[in-house]
Amino acid sequence: MSTAADAPDILKRIVEQKAQRVAAQKQAMPLAEVESAAQVADPVRGFKAALDQRIAAGHAAVIAEAKKTSPSKGLLRADYNPAEIAQQYAAAGAACLSVLTEQDFFKGSDAHFRQARAACNLPLIRKDFVFDPYQVVEARALGADCVLLIVAMLEQAQLQDLHTQAQALGMDVLVEVHDAEELTRALRIEAPLIGINNRDLRSFHTDIDTTLKLIDEVPATTRLVTESGIATVDDVATLRAAGVHAFLVGEAFMRHPDPGEKLKTLF
Repeated sequence: MSTAADAPDILKRIVEQKAQRVAAQKQAMPLAEVESAAQVADPVRGFKAALDQRIAAGHAAVIAEAKKTSPSKGLLRADYNPAEIAQQYAAAGAACLSVLTEQDFFKGSDAHFRQARAACNLPLIRKDFVFDPYQVVEARALGADCVLLIVAMLEQAQLQDLHTQAQALGMDVLVEVHDAEELTRALRIEAPLIGINNRDLRSFHTDIDTTLKLIDEVPATTRLVTESGIATVDDVATLRAAGVHAFLVGEAFMRHPDPGEKLKTLF
């Protein structure tokens, strides 16, 4: 069985750095304080429900991502303004937003998340590398409507426990997989929302065939999101023809002078 020990080196480096930051954050703000903040956070906006509603109406459901940089592509957007980007995405018809908060490799921050959420009424996923229950509570305290769990970096028991915890706090969970073995693990916890990442974490090569090859293994009752490598109208058409209607797109939008306009063009 695939475990966190088998995670690609880049993922291990990110998690090692993240572990240091989480430890420091626990010292700065004990769990009891974060739990208190979570209890008074704005109500969840319904992340998966927003995707389902858009798809039920016959449209593609786009999770539009805001991120300044990435380990594989470097700086994506020098003039990074999360609030402005969120407003552009909302006006262009995005179903949900994704905001990177990881600091060392993606140059994100919790402040970016707060700015984006305050600027629009769309549901948001806190895009980060979650392995500690503290981070789940922290996400809800920030106002997150959904959290990301990456199967490649978690043991099965961790995956189950964090998923259950997030749901208990009212959040949806996007469970991310990269191959058939990870998909099997995600299905074992009966995850209602599964993202197939088309980016190989070892080579960083992206190929939408990753999603196409795994579609038949995903139950009809599970909402499937295709992630990464969606760059052209043909990519969208190919995936929708195969029955995939939820998309997480970041790089294609971030590299464009007007991210909202690019969203309209692509979808």
